[in-house]
Amino acid sequence: MTDISAASISLAVLDMAGTTIADDGLVEEAFGLAYDAEPALAGYGSREAVKQFARATMGQSKIAVFRELTDADDAAERANLAFERGYESLVAGGGASAIPGAEEAIRALRDEGIAVVLTTGFSPSTQRALIEALGWHDLVDLALAPVDAGGRGRPFPDLNLTALIRTRTESVQRMLVAGDTVSDVRSAVRAGAGRAVGVLSGAHGEAQLREAGATDVLGSVAELPALLGL
Repeated sequence: MTDISAASISLAVLDMAGTTIADDGLVEEAFGLAYDAEPALAGYGSREAVKQFARATMGQSKIAVFRELTDADDAAERANLAFERGYESLVAGGGASAIPGAEEAIRALRDEGIAVVLTTGFSPSTQRALIEALGWHDLVDLALAPVDAGGRGRPFPDLNLTALIRTRTESVQRMLVAGDTVSDVRSAVRAGAGRAVGVLSGAHGEAQLREAGATDVLGSVAELPALLGL
C-alpha cells in the first residue's frame, strides 16, 4: 500500500473506549449490571456468558448487541438503558481515564490541520458522560454515536462516512480510522479509509486486527503522530 503521510491525511476518526479511553473492564462490568436489571438476558445464558458476548462484540453498537441477546425490542431497550446507567455511574465514580498519550496525540494531529472525530458504540448520553469526565469538550472537532449516523454502528461504515461528510473531507483516501476492535477495523475498510489502524490498547490482538484488514497495528493511539511523520 502506498504510504499515506500526514500531508495526505486530513481526517482522523478515533474510537473511544479501548482506543482513546482506557476501558479497564467497565463495559463488561456494565453488561453485568444490565444482566442483573433485565430478566430477559437470562434467556441467553449466565451473567458470565453475557459478559463474554460483550467482549466478543466490543466496538459494536450496544443497542444492537442487546437485540442479539434478547428476543424482543422492548427487552433490548430496557437492558440497554440499564447498561447506560450502570456505565455512566462507573464513569462518574472515576472509572474513566485517557489512554496515556492520547490527548497529546490528538492535539498533535489537530495542530497539523487534521480534523479529529471521536466515535463510539454507546448512546449520545453515555458518550457525553465520557467526554465530560475527561474534560475533552474542546479537544476534538466532533463526536458521533450510532444514532448520528442513522442508527447503524460498527462494523458498518456509516460512522466513518458521517464523520467524513460532517467535516467536509474531500476523499475517503484522506481519512484515517483507528480502533482497538475487529469491528473498528472492518468499519474502516468498508468505508474505504486510506488508513485502517488497529491499536493494541483494548479488546483485540494484532493477529485479529490484521486479519480484519488493518493497514497498520500500533501499541496505542499515542503512536499515531509518529506513524504520520509528525
